[in-house]
Amino acid sequence: MGFDIGRKRLGVAVSDESGRIASPVVVLEVEALKGDRRPLVRLIEDYEPKLGVVGLPLTLKGEEGVQADEVRALTAQYLEPLGLKLVFFDERLSSREAKRTFREAGVSERRARGKIDMIAATLFLQAYLDNMKADV
Repeated sequence: MGFDIGRKRLGVAVSDESGRIASPVVVLEVEALKGDRRPLVRLIEDYEPKLGVVGLPLTLKGEEGVQADEVRALTAQYLEPLGLKLVFFDERLSSREAKRTFREAGVSERRARGKIDMIAATLFLQAYLDNMKADV
């Protein structure tokens, strides 16, 4: 299961059981999760992932910066209490790529806004899956 955590939204994606194809699932509002983590709990119960892949926004130099610190803090607040094994994976440019995908499909950024995080989660989860297959 892939998680794209931002200040406003948390995009979620999953892979098929074989770990080959990532698919978008949902976008959750972070503000709503502050008082009620049940939507996240339900996702974990419904999909029963073995692993959570959290997108870590590294700088173009491949280093962790302020955004990465924020993602780590939000992960500790929302995901770690769920008991799911988590790994961080470089998600550089995944949101930019998701925006480009919508633009090319003729979808305005305003209409795509809530979906970008979910597509970004799908893109870096797919990259993670592909990377794991390459390492085998």
